[in-house]
Amino acid sequence: MARMHARRKGTSRSVRPYRKEIPSWSTTAAPEIEKIILDLRKQGKTTSEIGLILRDKHGVPDVKLATGKRIGRILAAAGTESRIPEDLQNLIIKALGMRKHILENKNDLHNKRQLQLTESKVRRLVKYYINSGKLPRDWEYKPETAEIMLSR
Repeated sequence: MARMHARRKGTSRSVRPYRKEIPSWSTTAAPEIEKIILDLRKQGKTTSEIGLILRDKHGVPDVKLATGKRIGRILAAAGTESRIPEDLQNLIIKALGMRKHILENKNDLHNKRQLQLTESKVRRLVKYYINSGKLPRDWEYKPETAEIMLSR
């Protein structure tokens, strides 16, 4: 599949092996994994950080195979999911950094173009999340108030 804002193909990567059951060497029980997930969330970790910690420190190759639910679903059941989806939040943080850079470097045309592309991705993602019901209908991305939105 082609890139969103470029006329080139993506690079190929390795693919996780197809499995239907958890490997025999993974011995962590599902309730223990859920407890670890909730503890990490209380420490302020994002879902992707939680997945990396579970993989690297606790030897859990796949949370969905081990518990039957994804990390986001476990957090939603406990009522601790984030208000803004993580991918959208990361794009907004990236756009804020670019805006800050442009204020200091007014003639940086490459960064201005990259900011346009990034904010286009933000608007497209907001539209998707509103239509899928993950964001309220009146939610709107405004670059001026984005920093305040993220701090809540």
